[in-house]
Amino acid sequence: MALTLDALHDAVAGGTAGVRARFELEPLGGPGDKIAPPTYSTAEVAPTKYAEETRRIDGADVRCVSLNSVAAQANTMEETLLEAARAGRLALPLVSVDFRESEGLADLDRISSLQAPHRIFDAILRDSLLDDQLFRMSPIGRAVTEASTRNAEALYRYSPATLIFGGWDSTGPRGGRGAKYERALTSEIVGIGAMPGTRAASRIDPLGIELAGNTLYATEDGSWTLNEDEAKKEKGKAVLYTGSGDGAPGRPSQVNHGNVTPSLDARAGGVTVDRVEAITVLSFIQLRRIGFPLNSNGEPLGEKRREAEQAARTALAALALAAVTLSFEQGFDLRSRCVLVPTADLEFDLVRRGSGGSSRFSLTGDEALALTAQAVEAAASYGLVWQADEVLLRPADRLAQLVRNSRPAGNGGA
Repeated sequence: MALTLDALHDAVAGGTAGVRARFELEPLGGPGDKIAPPTYSTAEVAPTKYAEETRRIDGADVRCVSLNSVAAQANTMEETLLEAARAGRLALPLVSVDFRESEGLADLDRISSLQAPHRIFDAILRDSLLDDQLFRMSPIGRAVTEASTRNAEALYRYSPATLIFGGWDSTGPRGGRGAKYERALTSEIVGIGAMPGTRAASRIDPLGIELAGNTLYATEDGSWTLNEDEAKKEKGKAVLYTGSGDGAPGRPSQVNHGNVTPSLDARAGGVTVDRVEAITVLSFIQLRRIGFPLNSNGEPLGEKRREAEQAARTALAALALAAVTLSFEQGFDLRSRCVLVPTADLEFDLVRRGSGGSSRFSLTGDEALALTAQAVEAAASYGLVWQADEVLLRPADRLAQLVRNSRPAGNGGA
């Protein structure tokens, strides 16, 4: 069935726990092809660098591996919303730090609250200026800081995505006591029935560079030299160069020259799986916890509060569904050697409470965007509106300098 605004409104208002979507994917190379999960920093004695766990599935203990975590999925969905907004397909509130006129930082363009790690509460925004005033001290920043789950109008107006994907105002004036917003939308991609593989690595250097007679020394400017007289000295001795490559200091491999000795890696050798499943849940229960006692002019909603709150929550639900459908249509190129393809079209289940069962509906990205526009307009009729124009902040001088200072270090001193 198709999802109408009235049906979504009624589902969010009550009687429905939320929406779920579960669909299978397969490697682009086909079933049984090896795929690469994300790696994590682990102790050398750990058997794997992957996030593996045993899950109880159909009464059996099954070895599973995370292919895209909840946080990674949220970032992907936020990026798709940002792309839709930048392309003019979605009128979405954005608060962004504009680096385009910052010396040496124009390539950063704009960093929006959809890209910052902590969304509207991120330090990137905190350390930027709105009309020559630190963002947190500006009227918008103060409104965001003072907002709470019970009075979330400011978040709805300036950063509705935070109400969907969650956030914690831990960088604000109240520190760890800042407002917390639970995720309403969670999604993950899991490899089920995972078997570890082994990765082989080797390389023949076409220049034939050998270790013998080629000792690399560090120079004062952070580069390297073969001339010991030009080397940086410590306690009268030339310092061997240590770069980003493998092997002991002073070897050509430190600057990625020379052969790569054939090796095997069983800790990050990829996996094969019985199946890959994407699991997405949108909690209407959480959305119903978000309150809007005031309209966007700061006036009490009074007798219209119930209807206004239901309209705003419906807009948030529609935006969440747009994030899911747009990311599905974008595809699942998660990382090198982890390109996944859905085996069927995307479908959702409206999950009712008790014995109400569930009903299935389909939704395309264009349909979800249209539904979002309708829902936002309905909420605006009660005085709860989205910020129309992108709010552009300017990085404070100290933030811009912090980024500039980090660039040479990040580029190996080049």
